Amino acid sequence: MNDTPAVILLDDDPAMRRSLTLALGLAGYEVKAYASAGEMFEALDPAQPGCLLLDLRMPGMGGLEVQEALQAQGCTLPVIFISAFGDIPTTVRALKGGAVDFVEKPFTSEALVARIEEAIALDRRRRDEKEWLLSIAHRARQLTGRELEVMHLVTEGLSNKEIARQLEISPRTVEKYRARVMEKMHADSIPDLCQIAASLPAGSAEEPRRADRG
Repeated sequence: MNDTPAVILLDDDPAMRRSLTLALGLAGYEVKAYASAGEMFEALDPAQPGCLLLDLRMPGMGGLEVQEALQAQGCTLPVIFISAFGDIPTTVRALKGGAVDFVEKPFTSEALVARIEEAIALDRRRRDEKEWLLSIAHRARQLTGRELEVMHLVTEGLSNKEIARQLEISPRTVEKYRARVMEKMHADSIPDLCQIAASLPAGSAEEPRRADRG
């Protein structure tokens, strides 16, 4: 996987593609420019970080349709629309569809670069958050059924004695389970464990594990 951020440019105007590719290349970006949606979709690697610059009006599939198709494919790359024909309803539709910005032509390279920096930073935050969520989901799957029960009860604010009564085990055994939960979940404190547990994706700790009392 290529970890270098790329600016994916989709614009049917050859002069615009050339000028933007040159300007953004001089600004230090890797630019991948395409004349049609078909070309872009064939070459697009959603795993590569970066952002998309989409022209609004193009023959065939326009920018808004491309945005919808990207969402249908689960692509989360931030989208910046560029157009000389922006209007309020179109802008609202683009932003409601998840676009991070709408830049009207003509624009300066400095203004565009500022928006691209914001979009790439947003993409980085999204990817970091996704990686963290996958990590804590993996940790939760390492818990036994009993450890999972103890974690839920601890994060609900129950004391060791209360957990022991509810699970019909000794407080000392609860303490052992709690220590293992803290270690496996990489939690430094109970508030830390509560935050981790609250962030667990749905279904990351499957119900059948409760049958495992180890």
